[in-house]
Amino acid sequence: MSEQQNDQDFFERIANLLNQQREMYGDFEVPRSSSEAAGTEKVVEQVHTDEPTEVSEESSDYEVTESVKELTESEKIAACSTLEELKSVCEQSEVLKTDLPNTNLVFGVGDPAADLMIIGEAPGENEDKQGEPFVGAAGQLLDKILSAINFKRSEVYIANILKHRPPGNRDPKPEERERSLPYLLKQIDIVDPKIILCVGRISATTLLGEDRSLKSMRQRIHKFHDRELMVTYHPAALLRNSQWKRPTWEDVQLLRKRYDQLSNS
Repeated sequence: MSEQQNDQDFFERIANLLNQQREMYGDFEVPRSSSEAAGTEKVVEQVHTDEPTEVSEESSDYEVTESVKELTESEKIAACSTLEELKSVCEQSEVLKTDLPNTNLVFGVGDPAADLMIIGEAPGENEDKQGEPFVGAAGQLLDKILSAINFKRSEVYIANILKHRPPGNRDPKPEERERSLPYLLKQIDIVDPKIILCVGRISATTLLGEDRSLKSMRQRIHKFHDRELMVTYHPAALLRNSQWKRPTWEDVQLLRKRYDQLSNS
């Protein structure tokens, strides 16, 4: 076989190989120089680097989904730094509601940075209608008691254990107090009073965690979360039992004295 025939057979085999490659992988060009080959490698590298990018985006979407998951009630409470934020959480909270339907939130009222905080048991009918604690006859009597020891209502902060009215103005149930307490504790932390006055046995026993008579808790200064706490009768009880007005007057006089000592220390 001649040299020319050998060359022809060689090129035919090359052509057949290229046609096979084209049928399998599509049209392509053979680089003519090393620089062109390098460019081809860059294109191949780009194709490979695009694939992980898509995986990364999917991973990012997953992380975003995880980050916006629903917070628990305790996490929502802990995230609050103002009374307005806490009130918004309370407005959306189902656990604060009693078994009386269609009640209004009774959050709190007064100076948001007060040194004296007064805490009652639960809203009544008038409080539910107005959305403010201690209104009506009991509220008017509380205002008179405060005025007698040189406090204005606007100078203190007033709240209740429960934020919604129970039916028939009954005493709050233990489970209702337990559900409401974390919200009240956060409310106390935000206001940050120097001294707390609990009016009524249920208010006092809930905060102090002691099942004792109101009489045994009166005329004493209790420690509560690095603060001081005192106990006296609820104004509504004074309206029903006038004999408790004298002991209440003694309690609030002691409260005023201790308040002045804390303010001057």
